[in-house]
Amino acid sequence: MTLLCVPLVGRTVEEMKIDAAAAAAAGGDLVEIRLDYIEGFRPREDLPRLLHSCPLPVLVTYRPNWEGGRYDGDDATRFETLCLAMELGVDYVDIELKVADKFVDFLSGNKPDKCKLIVSSHNYESTPSCEELANLVARIQEVGADIVKVATTATDIVDVSRMFQVMVHCQVPMIGLVMSERGLMSRVLSPKFGGYLTFGILDATKTSASGQPTLEELLDIYNIRCIGPDTKVLGLIANPVKQSKSPILHNKCLQSVGYNAVYLPLLADDLARFLDTYSSPDFSGFSCSLPFKVDAVHCCHEHDAVAKSIGAINTIVRKSDGKLVGYNTDYIGAISAIEDGIGGFSNLNRFPFNSYLGVMHKYHMIYVPQVWGQRMLLCHHCLAGLLLL
Repeated sequence: MTLLCVPLVGRTVEEMKIDAAAAAAAGGDLVEIRLDYIEGFRPREDLPRLLHSCPLPVLVTYRPNWEGGRYDGDDATRFETLCLAMELGVDYVDIELKVADKFVDFLSGNKPDKCKLIVSSHNYESTPSCEELANLVARIQEVGADIVKVATTATDIVDVSRMFQVMVHCQVPMIGLVMSERGLMSRVLSPKFGGYLTFGILDATKTSASGQPTLEELLDIYNIRCIGPDTKVLGLIANPVKQSKSPILHNKCLQSVGYNAVYLPLLADDLARFLDTYSSPDFSGFSCSLPFKVDAVHCCHEHDAVAKSIGAINTIVRKSDGKLVGYNTDYIGAISAIEDGIGGFSNLNRFPFNSYLGVMHKYHMIYVPQVWGQRMLLCHHCLAGLLLL
C-alpha cells in the first residue's frame, strides 16, 4: 500500500506539533518533519519535543539549499542532527544522493534497524530519459538506500510517463514523483505504479514542493486508497485545467457505481503527443476541452456522426483494439438548456425542438432547429438574441 505522507513546514516546533495532529486526524499515514523550515532550530532541544507523542510515524528531512531546501550550514552539523533523529527512534531519514556516501560513512554501521534510509535526488529543471533515470536509481541503490527517492520536474505532461516506466521496474521500494502542475498524476497514480509513498499537504499554504495536492484531495476526490495496478485512468485534457470541477463530479460518479477508475485534471500542451504517449489500455478515456476540441478530430481514428458534423470532439474513448473514438456531447447539453429555458416562455412553447443541425466553431455555437421552416441563431456563448426568422 502506498503511504500518504504529510510534509510539516511550520516555522516553529509548536506549529509542527499542531500540524502533526491535524495530519493524523485527516488520515495521513506519516509525517515528514522538515527541520530546515524551523526558524532558529536547536537540534538537542527541539528534536525531542517534536518527536514526543507524535501521533504518526516520522520521516526526518534536513534539506540543504543546494538541493532545494533552506538549510545553509555545514554537512557535519546536519549529519549529527540526522543521527540524533535516528537515536530518538524516527522511522525514516532522508539524505541526498550527492552526500549519501559520506553520510553512510558517518554512520559507521550504527543505523538502527527500525530506521529506513531514504536516499533522494531532486531535479528542479526537467525529467531525464528513461535510461538516465534508471541509471540514477541504480546509483542510489549502490550507496545503500533502503528506499529510493527520485523527484523530477515536468515541462510537459508526457514527462511523467518516463517516471512510471522506471517505477514499475524498480527492484527496491521507490518514491517516484514529478513536480509542477503537469506532474500531478505522478502523485495521484503513485499506488498504480508501485510508489512507496506520495505527499499530501494540509492546505495550499503548507507546500514543500511544486504540484503537491492536499491530503483531502487525495482521499476525498481521487479516492487514492482504492487506486491500484488495475485502476483505469480517465481525465480532462485541457489547458488551462486547474479551475475545472470535473474531477469532483466524475470521481463521485465513479465511486457511486463501483467502477475502478480515477478521473484526473490533465494539463497538456499537445493533444496528439499526450495520446500517443499514454496509449496503454489502462488510459481508457478522456474528456477534451479547450484548446483541443478541434485537434481531437484529427487524433481520433473514428468519430460519431454528430462529432463529424460539428467538427469538434469533447469525449474520447479508447477501444480494446487501441483505436480512439471521438464523440461530441456538448450539443446535447446546449440544446437541453435552450429547451428548458424556452419552455418557460408560454408564447414559445409551440416550437418544440425535435431535430437539430449543430455546428461549433471556437467560442461560437450555431444551432438550426429544423422545425416548420423556423431557424434559430445562437452565438457568442450566450443568448445574445433569439431570432425566429
